[in-house]
Amino acid sequence: MVHFVGAGCGAPDLITIRGKKYVDSADCVIYAGSLVNPELLSDVKPGCLIRNSAEMTLEEVMDVIRSCEKKGLTTVRLHTGDPCLYGAVREQMDILDSLGISYDWTPGVSSFCGAAAALHMEYTLPGISQSVIITRMAGRTPVPERESIRSLAAHHATMVIFLSAGLVRSLTEELRQGGLSDDTPAAIACRVSWPDERLFHCTVGTLAETAEANGIKKTALIIVGDAAAQTDYSRSKLYDPSFATGYRASSVSDGKD
Repeated sequence: MVHFVGAGCGAPDLITIRGKKYVDSADCVIYAGSLVNPELLSDVKPGCLIRNSAEMTLEEVMDVIRSCEKKGLTTVRLHTGDPCLYGAVREQMDILDSLGISYDWTPGVSSFCGAAAALHMEYTLPGISQSVIITRMAGRTPVPERESIRSLAAHHATMVIFLSAGLVRSLTEELRQGGLSDDTPAAIACRVSWPDERLFHCTVGTLAETAEANGIKKTALIIVGDAAAQTDYSRSKLYDPSFATGYRASSVSDGKD
């Protein structure tokens, strides 16, 4: 049996209870190198085989899993954040399917959630933005043209941009080409929930300068959009006294009395 587990965004206590149980009881843990906090491996059972997938190819990872399966052992494939985002898990599951090896998936706290918590930021502010676009710049992994930064920026929704901290100057130009002004609020969240976490508020115009001045080239998220300022939003209707719900009547007179 293979358990895919999201390790969370850094802090060892941000893994789920289920995920921690699987890690601690596994016969083998294959974890995602420097992206997963090694403290999560401190309670593995004696004799657990630990392998760093950063040093391995897909084929080598599968060889280890296959070997464990032949011995009737349990493997945890420990991914950073939540594996559904940039986790390269589909290709692993397809191979396991072809081999007839059973697996399941335990979600984790993605870094985009960790960044919002660290920045005290609500991405979906009423009157500002009700959509969140999770994307990345094209690098060694291409991005479809229809999903280019400039195309997505044109929506003026909240953008959470992964895997692009080393491309901030190109990113800035793409955001401008998408219609965002230089004074559009932005933020950088570097190594969220790790002991060396760093957070910066800036704008599209100062994004590159902020990243470069602070030596940020990787392991960082970039948040762009008016929601990043956390100002000038409308009050939630859910908790407005004049707004009735299935659990609460309106406490404001409609003027008909």
